[in-house]
Amino acid sequence: MSIHILSDELASKIAAGEVIERPASVVKELIENALDAGARDIRLEVRGGGQRLIRVADDGSGIASADVPTAFARHGTSKLETADDLFAIQTLGFRGEALPSIAAVARVTMITRCAEDANGTIFKVENAQTLLYQPHGAPRGTVITVEDLFRSVPARLKFLKSPGAESAHIAELVHAYALAYPHVRYSLVNDGKLTFQSAGSGKLSDVLFKVYGGETAREMIAVARDENHTDSPSPQSPGSNLAVHGYISPPSIHRGNRRLQYFFVNGRWIEDRSLAYAVSEAYHTLLMVGRFPLFVLNIQLPPDAVDVNVHPTKMQVRFREPNEVYRTVQRTVRRVLNEKFPVPTISFSPGAHTDSRPPTAPLTNAALNLVPPANDGQTQRAFDDNTLTPSLHPSIAPSSLPILRVLGQIASTYIICEGPDGLYLVDQHAAHERVLYEKWMTEREMVFAAQNLLEPLPVELSPAHWAVYESERENFARAGFQLEPFGGNTLLLRALPTLLKKREPRAALLEILDLTDEGGNPIQAQAEARLIMSICKGAAIKGGQVMALEEMRALIRDLEKTTSPRTCPHGRPTMIQLNLTTLQKEFGRLG
Repeated sequence: MSIHILSDELASKIAAGEVIERPASVVKELIENALDAGARDIRLEVRGGGQRLIRVADDGSGIASADVPTAFARHGTSKLETADDLFAIQTLGFRGEALPSIAAVARVTMITRCAEDANGTIFKVENAQTLLYQPHGAPRGTVITVEDLFRSVPARLKFLKSPGAESAHIAELVHAYALAYPHVRYSLVNDGKLTFQSAGSGKLSDVLFKVYGGETAREMIAVARDENHTDSPSPQSPGSNLAVHGYISPPSIHRGNRRLQYFFVNGRWIEDRSLAYAVSEAYHTLLMVGRFPLFVLNIQLPPDAVDVNVHPTKMQVRFREPNEVYRTVQRTVRRVLNEKFPVPTISFSPGAHTDSRPPTAPLTNAALNLVPPANDGQTQRAFDDNTLTPSLHPSIAPSSLPILRVLGQIASTYIICEGPDGLYLVDQHAAHERVLYEKWMTEREMVFAAQNLLEPLPVELSPAHWAVYESERENFARAGFQLEPFGGNTLLLRALPTLLKKREPRAALLEILDLTDEGGNPIQAQAEARLIMSICKGAAIKGGQVMALEEMRALIRDLEKTTSPRTCPHGRPTMIQLNLTTLQKEFGRLG
């Protein structure tokens, strides 16, 4: 096969695929262009999840008529002059790839006027071909309309999720930039309905109410910042020193996913697992495993201390001193948590205790909630944590569980059982999830029973929660929720599944919305199964809950009857096993 040069059209579509992954990618690029242009009012309209239409209007500086065609040329930009500029980026956009990439896979119309021009300009382009370029009356600013996204590359359409799921991605992006730039007024109209609007007051707390909901926003804790920093960071003039500021949730408010966690670096929304881990470490011992805090954290540092040119979508950055950034984030969040929720310390020196509580009791069978077997001998052995390392790999045998004898509970989270081949530690939450899930799935053809509330309960949803509800409305009704729109983003909760009848109704609904995954064109059974898994997770016995011996025995008996007792519905192991060989080896009984 001979080597040849790709056509300009094909090369443009390939390049567009790196920048424009989905409708939210278009929205991101257009909002960033508007912010770079100094906009204070950004209006967004979306139809069909962004595939049919995306329109972004701003009151920024606009584009001179003579520069409009150049704006649609590949690598046409006003934000870079030399290679040295790449190492001190002070704008959100800089490569000159956004507009030509969008025009390569959609029909695009731009109407724009800058202050120096008496008249505006209208420019239409499709498949990188100019269709119209002429004067047009317009106020200062820019309006860009994108229609029939990916129509020229139908293979890409197959990878889009449902319109509801794509709309949720767009809403999350608008929320993120409203949090990053609270001095800008944003409005989002989805299929003719105004779904989000911020005041543009410059107060981050005002945007928190819109994005997180009033109840959660009132509980959020401010993270102090340097006096030289404002709530409205500008990528053109970032702070001269490393600083972290924003809001974090108290340990009492958490979610089952990372949906409401936002990082901004010099006003740029980013995703960084290491930073997320740093925040999780700050909450260490304050949250249960599998629960995540909410936060909006702005990181400001000199532009030459961060490289933003490392990813096509600019969602990832590279820090010159990453360890220093991670340490600063972790220490800042931990300091605020310690100030608001001080952790008592205990000295283990004889007779010295730094808090007013009595010294910690020794670890006994009673402390472990352990039920000793008959004729149990007393054996003591001193050991070093560094040398006692038994194998704790979960068994993966597909066969049913053996008959297990319940011994007790440790840490109010794990049930200790004895089997014919060793010791089993069962995660009570994961095990109960499996039991509940299989019970429900055997009755999936039925309309699940609902528990009516004595009085309907209004529940205010965040925009993200509302998007999940809209996309899964029918499945929520089938699962036993009776929900009615009650104005704005508020629902009236009349009934909930019987599995959740012991839960506080509002908290139960919000947790299920958190746990429900958004799907891409799923068949009904798949969507229903996802929701059932979420409900079972919300209804299952929680880690940290003390159980009576009979309750533990009943749970283990139910687990033994399931078809997949060794994993929960999400694939997490329900148990680990220490076999007899391992125990004998650790106790020196094997030569």
